[in-house]
Amino acid sequence: MKKCVIIVDNSNVWIEGKKFSAKQNGGCIGVGEKYADDPSWRIDFGKLLTVVAEGKEISHAILVGSRPPKNDSLWSAAEKMGYKVIVHDRNSVGKEKAVDTEIVIQGTIIICKQEPAVLKLVSGDSDFKPLISLANDNGWETEMWAFRNAFKRDGELAKSVSRIQVLDNVFSEIGHNEFVWPVKST
Repeated sequence: MKKCVIIVDNSNVWIEGKKFSAKQNGGCIGVGEKYADDPSWRIDFGKLLTVVAEGKEISHAILVGSRPPKNDSLWSAAEKMGYKVIVHDRNSVGKEKAVDTEIVIQGTIIICKQEPAVLKLVSGDSDFKPLISLANDNGWETEMWAFRNAFKRDGELAKSVSRIQVLDNVFSEIGHNEFVWPVKST
């Protein structure tokens, strides 16, 4: 059985998961009839790792994101679950910086040093197309795990991977809500 490498773009999964949760729970409609996000949705990083691995041996699990507030325990919890955690500071206006670049760098190092395996990218961000191309060129199988809203089926990233797994299908396994939505009356 081939080993796998799992690389998670924290912001992509968290933002799209909150949107999906709001939609699933009949949450508020936002601008342009798009669903607003559900601020109570939380990713269970241990379960995400288990679901994405699909029983394969994990040679590397990397979680990349922006630095949280000092009192946030997210990153230490993710490390305890087996992730190598890499965080970057936001810029002066609060925008995420260096996360996508870090994912490409970490993936490139692994692809160039390790025997071909399965690269499981947990993100729908098309900025990762060069990383997927490098993996494909080096004999790796490539998978994209993302919420349906986070990618275009006919987009370059989706067309370049060996397999697409939609996180919508495993939503209840990879996270939970800290808030119970009231039942809508009809």
